[in-house]
Amino acid sequence: MEKYNQTVLSEFILTGITDCSELQAPLFGLFLVIYVISVVGSLGVVILTKVDSGLQTPMYFLLRHLAFTDLGYSTTIGPKMLVNFVADQNKIYYFCATQLAFFLEFIISELFILSAMSYDRYVAICNLLLYTFIMSQRACQVLVAVPYLYCTFVSLLVTTKIFNLSFSGYNVIKHFYCDSLPLISLLCSNTREIELIILILAGFNLIFSLLIVLMSYLRILESVLKKNSAEGRRKPFSTCGSHLTVVTVFYRTLTFMYVQPESSHSFDTDKVASIFYTLVIPMLNPLIYSLKNKDVKCALQRMWKKLCNVFS
Repeated sequence: MEKYNQTVLSEFILTGITDCSELQAPLFGLFLVIYVISVVGSLGVVILTKVDSGLQTPMYFLLRHLAFTDLGYSTTIGPKMLVNFVADQNKIYYFCATQLAFFLEFIISELFILSAMSYDRYVAICNLLLYTFIMSQRACQVLVAVPYLYCTFVSLLVTTKIFNLSFSGYNVIKHFYCDSLPLISLLCSNTREIELIILILAGFNLIFSLLIVLMSYLRILESVLKKNSAEGRRKPFSTCGSHLTVVTVFYRTLTFMYVQPESSHSFDTDKVASIFYTLVIPMLNPLIYSLKNKDVKCALQRMWKKLCNVFS
């Protein structure tokens, strides 16, 4: 019977984004700016959709939770990554398991919240008369509560499975945060079960959420094509424009990460894709919804006037 080295690691070393010392300072400045913009933007969306009376609709309720998940996984990754640029050695202790669990929780939640937002757009365009009934407050709460509970289960399952296996003693993670695939490469136990679990869950999460998005937009497209006037066709697409942009960017990045050929798969390409969906996308989402959404821009103007009146 084969015996494995039962090694319990209390610390890991992250290789970071680059080994080039000349790039450390410029990259630190760049990613600090990106992270600050994403935090300010996501917090702004959360606060604005909570306090502004004009944004108390199902669409902005879901947008608030999208901003919350953006804030969650960018904050799970960003601060530690920034510290690694200035630290002598990129060590991460027991926080590694916590980082992995929270990252999986928020990144998977974003998939299902995006699909819930597409369903909301479908109901708003194709079943407008029943919109307030179908997208009731209770329905909206269920649409976000179920994904959060499911994602908590998935993140705890994957994290527990990985950290209950035996590590080889080599503790260098070829990444800038604790992700499942780099951690699995450090295991000396049989990894077939955890790899199968991750494959099944990742496939289900990606395909199921994407199917909801595609089905919703196919029904929207079908409804729009039945309209005779150009204005009737333009308005639904302008309503969905921000969400379509966010969905396209997010899913294309994940597809590049997980569906690329094995021959071209490497930790370096994973790093590039990970930088995009852990730092860049959370920065872009608030900007997309602010710049392309008239209601959000009007709400920002109202809040700015209130703040000016308070301090004047």
